[in-house]
Amino acid sequence: MLPNKPVLKLPPVGRLCWAAGWALLVAGFGYAAFGASGVRHLALLSVSLLMGAVLVLTEIGFTASLRRFVMEFDTRALRAPLALIGLTTLAFAPLLSMGEVFGQALGGSGAPIGVQVAVGAFLFGAGMQLGGGCGSGTLYSLGGGNGRMLLVIATFCAGSFMASLQMGWWQSLPGINAVVLGQVLGWWPAALLQLILIAALWWLAGLRPAVARRVHAAWPLWVGALALAVLNMATLALAGHPWSITWAYALWGAKVATQLGWDPASTPFWQAPFQSSALSGDLLQDVTSLMDIGLVLGALGAALAAGRWAWRWDLRFGAIIAAILGGLLMGYGARIAFGCTIGALVSGIASTSLHGWLWFAAVLPGVWLGARLRPFFFGQGAQ
Repeated sequence: MLPNKPVLKLPPVGRLCWAAGWALLVAGFGYAAFGASGVRHLALLSVSLLMGAVLVLTEIGFTASLRRFVMEFDTRALRAPLALIGLTTLAFAPLLSMGEVFGQALGGSGAPIGVQVAVGAFLFGAGMQLGGGCGSGTLYSLGGGNGRMLLVIATFCAGSFMASLQMGWWQSLPGINAVVLGQVLGWWPAALLQLILIAALWWLAGLRPAVARRVHAAWPLWVGALALAVLNMATLALAGHPWSITWAYALWGAKVATQLGWDPASTPFWQAPFQSSALSGDLLQDVTSLMDIGLVLGALGAALAAGRWAWRWDLRFGAIIAAILGGLLMGYGARIAFGCTIGALVSGIASTSLHGWLWFAAVLPGVWLGARLRPFFFGQGAQ
């Protein structure tokens, strides 16, 4: 994590009042979610609250893990992400093989394989090292009191919106249609094939001794991997699609742009039925937006309960510039690559879509570039 000087730390006597305020805030959003789309959205809000809490209490993520892997060849840093991907693959297989549950049609996170995915993942990898968090990382860090993430998320939205205006050009570049192994081989054989590959990578990652590091997380990483896999499965069952993060950023950017005079009719991407409906509809009717907000609230609640919440803001000039560049790169990259470490990497691979593996391979050189640039913004001791 980036060094952030605490600006406001809650006194113990004030925690009960803050907890009551948090409960009222969550109740308000729950009421609004129920009013927007009924019980299903209320359940999805509950799932996202738990996701935020798990992320804060386990600190499982990709930003630091991938940086340690590419810069120090600390292969053990990949074990937690690989466990999350493998467990999510196992959780998705029975649902995707059925095709529906409780009358809800289910679909995985499949996407085309092409230049745009590779370029987008590369840009995202560089951006998350400068921004200090991936798609989910920016949200749970904000909930934990990292004020710098407000700037990262704002520019993330701007980058996603800018990319949406150019999606036609990116989609004209070389590529092939989505290849989903579950549809080609069958869901259980495809899941088994992937699990064997992930297990082999997990075993290989443990051959090299781990770099000794101080751990601040309240819960072990394996708990986070298991919990997030189960919660992603719940998202698939309730929403009909896996957990995603960054679509909401593009939507938020577009909604702001319309208020500034932008005409959606000028862009083919925003004329598609789903995008057009989301842009004209209530924000809380959008599943991804609802869950992103819920994730922040869940992280806030967990940080308050653990006595770890402190508002902080890194006002160094370099940190501010890195936040802007990181957000723009992540936003642009995620949109053209069909997602981030959650939507494209975890949910994509767990859906047996080969674009997820391409995303994984392409993000690594981007991580290397972003990590090499960090000292220019944060000083030579930046980790």
